[in-house]
Amino acid sequence: MNESLKQNPDRSEISIGIIVAEYNSFITSKLLDATKKTLISNHVRSENILELEVSGSFEIPVIASKLAKSKKFDAIICLGAVIKGDTDHYEYVSLAVTQGIGRVAIDNDIPVIFGVLTTHNVEQALDRVGGKKGNEGEDYAIAALKAIDSMSQIN
Repeated sequence: MNESLKQNPDRSEISIGIIVAEYNSFITSKLLDATKKTLISNHVRSENILELEVSGSFEIPVIASKLAKSKKFDAIICLGAVIKGDTDHYEYVSLAVTQGIGRVAIDNDIPVIFGVLTTHNVEQALDRVGGKKGNEGEDYAIAALKAIDSMSQIN
């Protein structure tokens, strides 16, 4: 995906907030590593990346809202993993997180990247953090940078 990113060598002033859920950390930590590595390799300064941990994915939207309202960030990347189990919990959490993150983006005119994996099993999640499908964290970082580039053309 890097090939299609607009090459802007000076991203030194870009600020990114990353919210990462601790629940399923064996997945989310890999998403986080790839996201940060990709941002830094695309000239975002590490000191301009704020990383915040929350207990689970359900808590992501409220922290994203707080970050957005601070007006200190050019984009927010939300990382989590909701893996289907034997109860309906998966559906409720997935829906609430999806709607919450979307609402934060629209209400605050800021790119809020949905980096919450919603998978049917652990194997599918592992495939998306370095397995068969690569690491989605890279895609989330690129999506944030593309959105920032697009926003800069409007403002």
